[in-house]
Amino acid sequence: MKTEIPDKVATAALGQAVSLSHLRQHIGQQVCIQGWVQNRRDSKGLSFIVLRDGSGFCQCVLSEGELGENAFAQAQALGLESSVQFAGRVVEDPRQLGGLEVQVSSLHIWHIAEDYPIAKKAHGVDFLMDNRHLWLRSKRQWAIMRVRNQVIYAIHRFFQGRGFMQMDAPIFTGNACEGTTDLFETEFFDQKAYLSQSGQLYGEAMAMAMGKIYTFGPTFRAEKSKTRRHLNEFWMIEPEMAFYSLEMTLDLIEDFLQSVIGQVLEHCALELEVLERDTDMLRKSLQPFVRFTYDEAVAVLKGQKEVDGKKATDLLEEDLSKARDGLRETNEKLADMEAQAKKGGLKKGALARLEKEIQDLKTRQRDLEESIRNIPVWLESARNFEYGSDFGGSDETVITRMFSVPVMVYHWPKVIKAFYMKEVEGAPHLVKGVDVLAPEGYGEVVGGGERETDIDKLKDSIIHHQLPMNEFEWYLDLRRYGSVPHAGFGLGLERCVTWLCGIHHLREAIPFPRLMGRLFP
Repeated sequence: MKTEIPDKVATAALGQAVSLSHLRQHIGQQVCIQGWVQNRRDSKGLSFIVLRDGSGFCQCVLSEGELGENAFAQAQALGLESSVQFAGRVVEDPRQLGGLEVQVSSLHIWHIAEDYPIAKKAHGVDFLMDNRHLWLRSKRQWAIMRVRNQVIYAIHRFFQGRGFMQMDAPIFTGNACEGTTDLFETEFFDQKAYLSQSGQLYGEAMAMAMGKIYTFGPTFRAEKSKTRRHLNEFWMIEPEMAFYSLEMTLDLIEDFLQSVIGQVLEHCALELEVLERDTDMLRKSLQPFVRFTYDEAVAVLKGQKEVDGKKATDLLEEDLSKARDGLRETNEKLADMEAQAKKGGLKKGALARLEKEIQDLKTRQRDLEESIRNIPVWLESARNFEYGSDFGGSDETVITRMFSVPVMVYHWPKVIKAFYMKEVEGAPHLVKGVDVLAPEGYGEVVGGGERETDIDKLKDSIIHHQLPMNEFEWYLDLRRYGSVPHAGFGLGLERCVTWLCGIHHLREAIPFPRLMGRLFP
């Protein structure tokens, strides 16, 4: 199944094809491209194939008159995910994603795929998760992974540009940062060991050697949770800085997150378009962040403190009313469109557009129904919130509903924070911790703070948390030999990617998610 590629195509050898992401540099030229069939539709004498190569997507137009009867028949036999090589001319077409298409003059087929299990129709989450190795090929997952890659690059670029050294914390650990209740226990030869829940303690040791460091690696939590905000294996970025205060750390976190957001907006415009992400919302986070003490955040949550003349509880009541009105309107439109589809008589293109609108309305319907279920629960939780408790996901949503930028909540009750947090001067019931809550209901993306330097207070805290003192002697050495003020924080990569992409669940923000009940593929 091969036709000759014209000599004027300069790059036709295997592995030397032009990347789809670079096609704009070749407008009007003959090129060789290769990849997989992401979509195909046929009409009389024409086939329209959307090709993907990992770098992007491009519509390719195949004409029977150009290819000849035999080669055109081969093209029409290409199923989804068949692998091919095309030669053709690059032309501009603003109607297409990326604004380009390739008019194919010849083709070579590498492989005709079997019936691809992930069809255009809607699939359930379990089916897609069982086929995650294939689901990654979809346009939406492609876009998410590209954003993830850009976030990782932006993180390294930021810290390396600020004089930080990347160092690595162990994955096998003999002690816990915050207790062992949510750790995966394993055996390290004849010793009990755990999969790391954080590299932070080791990061402190490395910062005392290097000044400013960051770790970037997998971490593990054995929480038996299936919420959209939890994974059991995820990636953490954890900088630690010698001679840093809480205030300096807040400034660094803000600079860091804004740098990452800026890089994603600059380099992932196409990916964000595929995801239909509201980039105006992301740009708002380039403005100064809101900074609240825990006490102030609780007052906002409970509707005791107004922001720009409004209370959080009042806004939620308004949201609930709008959701109910929106659901009634959506149901009416959906019933009308489904009746049109059932009536029949529509041309193929018109029917396809109508079915797409119906699917969009069903998605909106589900979202509105979820809001109508959730908002009353959030209101009750907010009004009955008990001071001194940690914020749950709904509490974070209510607080951030008041703002279009991240909210930095600091000075937390000591009883709910880790043993190594430094006490607030004059208020020993509080510690110098900070949580950064992303807007739009995405919740905590950063947690950190200043570390306790007083060895006696640290020992008391270890005892209070019922941790084995002998396993922390090496950590206490950091206070015995050249102790200095220091601080750090941790960013959950998947939570950050979920927020920036505007997606619903963390499971889409990592190539192969590990969560309770999900070990394969």
